[in-house]
Amino acid sequence: MPPVVPRPHPGPHRPRRAAALGLLLLLTAVPACTTDPRPRPGGPAAGATASAAAPALDGGAVFWVDPGSEAARQVLAWEARGRYGDAQVLRRIADRPVALWGRPGDPGPAIRRARAGAKAAGRTLVLAAHHIPHRDCGRQPAGGAPDAAAYRRWIGAFADAIGDADALVVLEPHAVAHAVEGCVRDGRRTERYRLLSEAVDRLKRNPRTKVYLDAGGPDRVRDPADLAGPLREAGLDRADGFALNVSGYRPDAEVRAYGAQLSRATGGRHYVVDTGRNGAGTPPGDRARAGCNPPGRALGTPPTDRTGDPLVDAYLWVRRPGESDGTCRGGPEAGTWWPEQALGLARRARDTPP
Repeated sequence: MPPVVPRPHPGPHRPRRAAALGLLLLLTAVPACTTDPRPRPGGPAAGATASAAAPALDGGAVFWVDPGSEAARQVLAWEARGRYGDAQVLRRIADRPVALWGRPGDPGPAIRRARAGAKAAGRTLVLAAHHIPHRDCGRQPAGGAPDAAAYRRWIGAFADAIGDADALVVLEPHAVAHAVEGCVRDGRRTERYRLLSEAVDRLKRNPRTKVYLDAGGPDRVRDPADLAGPLREAGLDRADGFALNVSGYRPDAEVRAYGAQLSRATGGRHYVVDTGRNGAGTPPGDRARAGCNPPGRALGTPPTDRTGDPLVDAYLWVRRPGESDGTCRGGPEAGTWWPEQALGLARRARDTPP
């Protein structure tokens, strides 16, 4: 299906240098609502003010746009330096909703600030919980809670911060797929599924929180039927569905075909798809190398809840476009904002520019 296209932005901005610089200084005086998928201890707090409203988007985009995101701040910085063309291109990211990833330690403050902004704008907050013990198969920069008790406290604080807000949570990217792939030991696998099931129940106690349990994607587990049992053990039957392609590059058609098979294997469950970086399709090469800052990638289908597919509840930008996968190919530390990579993703996007 063709991508859902947001309403075009009304032409390039040409603010006076002094005005743009003043606005930049004002925004940088308050913490931005940004959270890295691979958060770094001691990093700046994430958040947004309740008074900031999201820009209007077409295509059923009911999701909240963070007005203090790294991309939004970069737009202001480039405008202040006269890089108007680059700033305008980067609005393809800055003016669209991306997921807020819960921070280690206490995820509550950042989520509460974002919740206030989303509620003031009348939008749905998109979140990702990524703190399961022994995550990422132990590869660097591995993280996660040190044990089950710590994870229960963390997911409780995460859920408490959401409260009664409209929210969509992608729960623990790669956690189930890694367990199915075999990079989680048997004892830890049982504990992982139990913790995921408990997390689904805790999040669903919130009155307006939707939960999508991450299921990996076509590049993880070749036969989607192999995921059905583990997903059920991890609480899928009490969740709102599953998530696919988080941080991935597989094109929409391939992911939908995979999702349809997995849906049949799980009794017709719906799903969401991460399209933040899949606009140019799957990068060449083996998965390990191709998955780390591959060149030539592009933004994919803009976030929307109008997908044209009865099984797909939303296209989302879960992994935040423009954040590095790691120090491969000259990138900064994983989860760090990388302006030039973001600009490349936006330049190569095939949808109508904002």
